[in-house]
Amino acid sequence: MKLKQLFSIVLFSLAGASHAAPPAKQFFANAVFSDARLSPSGRYVGLRVGDDSTRDSLVIMTTDTMKVVGSARLDREDIGNFRWLNDNRLVFTINDRTVAPGDVRYAPGLFAMDRDGGNLRRLAHRNEPELQETGTIIKSRVQPWNTYLMDQEGPQDSDIIHVERPIWREGTEEQERTDLVKLNTSTGEATAVSRPGTAQGWLLDQKGEPRIMLQTQQARAIIHYKDHATGNWRQVAEFNAYDPQGGFHPLGFIDDVHLLVASQESGKSTLRTFDLSTGKMDEKALVSMAEFDFSGELIYTGNKLAGVHYLIDGRGTVWFDAAMKAVQQDVDALLPATTNLVTPPRQPQTPWVLVKAYSDRQPTVFMLYNTQSKQLAMLGGSHPEIQPGEMGTLDLLKYKARDGLTIPAWLTLPKSGGKNLPMVVLVHGGPYLRGTEWQWDAESQFLASRGYAVLAPEFRGSTGYGNALFSAGKKQWGLTMQDDIADAVKFAVAQGIADPKRICLMGGSYGGYATLMGLVKDQDLYQCGVAYAAVTDIPLMFDSGAMVLSDMSDQYKKYGAPELIGDLEKDAQQFITTSPLKQAARIKRPLLLAHGTNDVRVPFVHFKKMRAALESNQANAEFVEYVSEGHGWSLLKTRLDFWTRVEKFLDKHIGAAAK
Repeated sequence: MKLKQLFSIVLFSLAGASHAAPPAKQFFANAVFSDARLSPSGRYVGLRVGDDSTRDSLVIMTTDTMKVVGSARLDREDIGNFRWLNDNRLVFTINDRTVAPGDVRYAPGLFAMDRDGGNLRRLAHRNEPELQETGTIIKSRVQPWNTYLMDQEGPQDSDIIHVERPIWREGTEEQERTDLVKLNTSTGEATAVSRPGTAQGWLLDQKGEPRIMLQTQQARAIIHYKDHATGNWRQVAEFNAYDPQGGFHPLGFIDDVHLLVASQESGKSTLRTFDLSTGKMDEKALVSMAEFDFSGELIYTGNKLAGVHYLIDGRGTVWFDAAMKAVQQDVDALLPATTNLVTPPRQPQTPWVLVKAYSDRQPTVFMLYNTQSKQLAMLGGSHPEIQPGEMGTLDLLKYKARDGLTIPAWLTLPKSGGKNLPMVVLVHGGPYLRGTEWQWDAESQFLASRGYAVLAPEFRGSTGYGNALFSAGKKQWGLTMQDDIADAVKFAVAQGIADPKRICLMGGSYGGYATLMGLVKDQDLYQCGVAYAAVTDIPLMFDSGAMVLSDMSDQYKKYGAPELIGDLEKDAQQFITTSPLKQAARIKRPLLLAHGTNDVRVPFVHFKKMRAALESNQANAEFVEYVSEGHGWSLLKTRLDFWTRVEKFLDKHIGAAAK
């Protein structure tokens, strides 16, 4: 296919969009092409491919001829994460997209295979009972079920891989530590990595050796380094684990003693170099963003750091390598309407690089780019049925909160634009996380395709926009954090974006809490609310009951939550005022409340107690419980059921059917 055809047909077909709203399934279907990774040499590319009727499979193709040379396909399960170990061997995990979290009976397991699909070897068991078979592990050298891939890919130059082994406290969902194991994927031989204490995380150096161990003790984050000269572990840093200012997060290495870190200095995070031999931070930032915290991924090629993929309002790349900087410019010239993340192979022997392209209107598309011929080759897209011409636009706005603090907010408008639109205020979870970025988002675009403006405020407490915004959210659940959301609504009304009589509040997790609190505190602003997986009472997070499993650690309850959310004793009265459960009688607007029965982040007891309180007050509320679902909707049938309900609910209260 010629480039002009690729450009006009696949990516940016903005003309000829249908007038009917796209069906929900187009937005919430599982991705067709969900991942792509180049082999170390760049001679091969691995693709995870599937759809709603076909299991996710692993397909290996040559980059020069696009010929399939190997695959891993299972009849009853999906291929999960995969990694290249070297140019001939890969590892992968398994999952089941047809099973909700509460029905999962198996761990992901771990398998290795050659690129042609041969020499398949089971590296880790998938269920606990297998461990009880006498001699199984010794005879077959199969690792226990709690063996997981690291986030790091490793050096990609041998059959050796390091894997993590999380250890949970008995009878709980709380993770006690994470051990590290060196594993030969051909022989199954494994060796535990020595550690100077209880580890919560690990980082490998460029040679694939464990070099950094992360530890949390009480409220302190401690970083240990394995010295190249002595081979001994020593502590190199310690700081408050729950206050980013003054701390840092290790990302990778430049050389044996220079560590790249995301460091909180001068009110925002920057990319800096930390000298492990002296314990000193470089005063000059390697990468700094004017209005954003640094967040990104390091790119290595040819045994050196070549660049950094970063996130500001959208994603981009800083290239230290001049040749790759030129490649980026060439790709951007060919694809001017998308964000184009270019990733070279780790040990390049060919001119091929991987391109991940997307925009606010275009779901992710994977391509290959030949740096010699300067031609693009299509691999596949995540949601090929989505037509960019039917999608809305996404922009980052700023408004002033009532106390003068500047708050970012994302606005998605329907493709036709418009003024005085019905509006959904979409509140992100966390809350001490970043909400979204410039990309195609299924939820916002689904709502926009139904004619709604979608406003997503990055209220105080959100991360990514500097320490001032984050710190202003401490102990402000239901207070100034809630005011920020109300002020976003008033801003949208004043700008002529939203019809003040047709506004609905919606969110999950903390966003569900904020939705409920919005109906309590600012009911005149909202016509309705949609809350799912919602926190309904702050003290209930600290103690959900002896028979309820929660993945909130005891350390976070003791040290993190009191600093960020509040103290159970000192802030007891505040927790009553800011409890949707205890203030349920004040909720008068229509509400849709949904929850998964196997949610361990916000246990189902939050939903049960809130439902009882609302029913006793004869609230205008609809209740939906999804059996076996967790913190969010993992099954397609759940997503379709939920969003179809949301569509009908919104239409009834603020849409075309509203009185």
